[in-house]
Amino acid sequence: MPKLKSGFKGERSVVLPKLVRNICQNDTFLSQLYITDIGYYPNAVYHYRERPKGVAQWILIYCLKGSGWYSIRGHHYEVKENQWFVIPKSEPHVYASNDDNPWTIYWIHFTGTMAAVYGSDHYMPSDINAYTTARITDRINIFEEIFLTLSDNYSVDNLRYASSLLYAFLATFCYLGHFRKYNAQSNRIDMHNITNMAVRFMNENIEKRLTLTQIADYIGYSISQFSLIFRNSTGQSPLNYFNTLKIQRACELLETTDMKINQLCSKVGIDDSYYFSRLFTKIIGVSPKMYRERAHLNKTNNPNIPNITAK
Repeated sequence: MPKLKSGFKGERSVVLPKLVRNICQNDTFLSQLYITDIGYYPNAVYHYRERPKGVAQWILIYCLKGSGWYSIRGHHYEVKENQWFVIPKSEPHVYASNDDNPWTIYWIHFTGTMAAVYGSDHYMPSDINAYTTARITDRINIFEEIFLTLSDNYSVDNLRYASSLLYAFLATFCYLGHFRKYNAQSNRIDMHNITNMAVRFMNENIEKRLTLTQIADYIGYSISQFSLIFRNSTGQSPLNYFNTLKIQRACELLETTDMKINQLCSKVGIDDSYYFSRLFTKIIGVSPKMYRERAHLNKTNNPNIPNITAK
């Protein structure tokens, strides 16, 4: 079995040069808390790191999707989706992604005189449950801002700004309850935006057979997180909603074109005409053929009569 330290498709990382680390260590502000390494490994198949002597920083690993494991202080821990942990400074350790369900992780190496405040007592996996107030996007946005700042340049101002953001990023884990409690209104807005993004993506791909995984990946959430937010916002599962959009599009085509049913199916991403007819009847209440007949009859008798719409 191969073992990889890095080299994953879509990975991103920044490692501060030794000279820059020395600047941080000797700066009054930065020496309290600063980053030495930061990265994102998506679907990290065969990811494996073993450090018999540990490293000179604290390491935070946040598993967004998939699963993995790590060993520290004589204990073995399994890590699953929506969990995080911190490997203490100078502690021997080993960690790896699971082969059958490789993890997607955000990770940061950090140090400084204040590092222990955020790193101590978090060496066991902690859950970040995907509630509607989870603020997953907010947390990841902070990470992205840190990453972009350090990717830009290593000026003292940039380093200090990244350090300031690091306090906020670590606080989203260590003070999770506070992070969620004081921004409920922001979360409701975020939930609305996520739903709108998903519906727009569905409409743009109405001719395709999208999977739940594809939709969730586009939004940037795990399947469980996305499904919970979408259902709470619309009252339906994402795929049921997608099917409803397909049938609504089919209604438009039945009214405005002379396409045969099997031709129409391909325009809404449904290959099986029998399945399409059953789904159409379930959602609309009549068969596609009857819908077309009624729609044409209504327009012939009274052009002002509204079209039949989905239940």
